[in-house]
Amino acid sequence: MYKIAILLKTYLGDISYVERLIPSYHKYNKEQIPLYIVVPQIDLPSFERFQSLGIKLLSDESITGNLVKDNRVRGIRPGYINQEIIKLAFWEKNLCENYFCMDSDGVFIRDFYVSDFMYDEKTPYTILGEDHEFKVDPEYFKNHWEERERLLKIIQHNIGLKDDRMLTCHGFAILSCKVLQSLHDNFMQLNNFTYIDLLKKAPYEFSWYNMWLQKDKTIPIEIKEPLIKSFHQESQHREYKAKGIRINDIARAYIGYNVNSNYSRGYGVLNYNDVNKYDTTDDSIIRLLKKAGVLFLRKVEYKLKS
Repeated sequence: MYKIAILLKTYLGDISYVERLIPSYHKYNKEQIPLYIVVPQIDLPSFERFQSLGIKLLSDESITGNLVKDNRVRGIRPGYINQEIIKLAFWEKNLCENYFCMDSDGVFIRDFYVSDFMYDEKTPYTILGEDHEFKVDPEYFKNHWEERERLLKIIQHNIGLKDDRMLTCHGFAILSCKVLQSLHDNFMQLNNFTYIDLLKKAPYEFSWYNMWLQKDKTIPIEIKEPLIKSFHQESQHREYKAKGIRINDIARAYIGYNVNSNYSRGYGVLNYNDVNKYDTTDDSIIRLLKKAGVLFLRKVEYKLKS
């Protein structure tokens, strides 16, 4: 059984993202950390070409039968809910002791090793933070934060975690199978909950994990900041580029990045340097540059208006 593996839950609609991700996995994976690609049964033939040494392909249905086929979970499309279920249920396959959840729209940008994911031989890192910068950002606060905070409090209440902090992560989590089994055996079974029941209460799979770990202390909590730099909205991506931050700069702190496809899908598969693919006539870019204090603001304003 592997100490650490990488789980990629995806589907046919994201295959163009996977085509970008896989070469970066091969290039920067310096200790042959295995990758499991999990897709719906019907999509398996389309992904067979990615199987190679270190990469194995599995179907959603081989992981769990506790999947949804409609939008009964808070009106969210079934594919989105099922990817959350797979991430919570993957431990049941007994393929590894811990796994890092990679998303299709992510890409690796520097060498990575087992030590990036594991504190020691037995203990994985736990990705935790309060995300104060997101709470400060007016756009993110209005569009995402308030509802997310309300739902995270529901998770805390259900689990019985009393903590004024909201310690969790957005994505790209490292999950311990031991913690997930404890969540299943000592919380879900005792309350007769399925994975679907959890997500009906709050559709944040990593927060169910993180908050249960904080309550149960199943394993030592060795905190680490995110391994992947995520751009959750267009303004965050633009701001980085406006500051002159290069991929090599990002690689000093992160093993990869993702331009979140939830907002960027309409532009195609966006790489970090593809900021010019956004609509550059939007006045919001002017406001963003002012906020970032870019010295060449007037020159940029002239170019945008010309």
